[in-house]
Amino acid sequence: MRFAFVASDTPLAQQARRKLVERYGHTAPLEAEVIVALGGDGFMLRTLHAHHALPAPVYGMKLGRVGFLMNKHRLDQLPERIARAHTATLYPLEMHTTDAAGEVSSAIAFNEVSLLRQSNQAAHLEVTLNHTVKLANLVCDGILVATPAGSTAYNLSAHGPILPLDANVLALTPISPFRPRRWRGAILPHLTEVGLRTLDPGKRPVSATADFHEVRDVRAVTVRQSRENGVRLLFDPEHNLEQRILDEQFAAD
Repeated sequence: MRFAFVASDTPLAQQARRKLVERYGHTAPLEAEVIVALGGDGFMLRTLHAHHALPAPVYGMKLGRVGFLMNKHRLDQLPERIARAHTATLYPLEMHTTDAAGEVSSAIAFNEVSLLRQSNQAAHLEVTLNHTVKLANLVCDGILVATPAGSTAYNLSAHGPILPLDANVLALTPISPFRPRRWRGAILPHLTEVGLRTLDPGKRPVSATADFHEVRDVRAVTVRQSRENGVRLLFDPEHNLEQRILDEQFAAD
């Protein structure tokens, strides 16, 4: 089995990579059968962004602070673990933005796309679903669209719902909403196109972020799921991602 080993910059992850390369060899990601990512969830996201166009699935091993998308780190029996692994396919979000200068840009997000106020004043946003206005003026600190895999990250911190991986839905979650007072978000069919427009960009500037790609002073944002950029993640049977997302709904801490 041809492995490509990629690791975060931490000494622990780099040391683990050297040992794995000595044991199993290394090939370029373009020619690998499996890409093995060593680090935490943040590094896994960067690996997915860097290699999502390649056919090889990604198998993560936790060598960072957070490892929701990772398996346990072990040196032994890697081919056997890969052979037994379960596959989870993640479909990212496509974000298209128009900024104050009229520049258009695009990015993808495997966790979430978020809009956040840039100043001390709350953002005023128009929210549309499939080009139909649903909220004419949402007053808030921000809003985010989360995938099921990302629903346990920033979305959960903003009191959004945890989504089963195979539910074919997205979470639309406000961040510190002020008006409408009782609106706490929505669960959307996964093919919904979400439109977000800032109503007072000069006085109340807003930034947009797709995972770690940020655009400042945005005027309009559209978000939709990309079915063309799906990536396959591999998980040990005891760390099945679907089960971990389900279990997170019953976590007490």
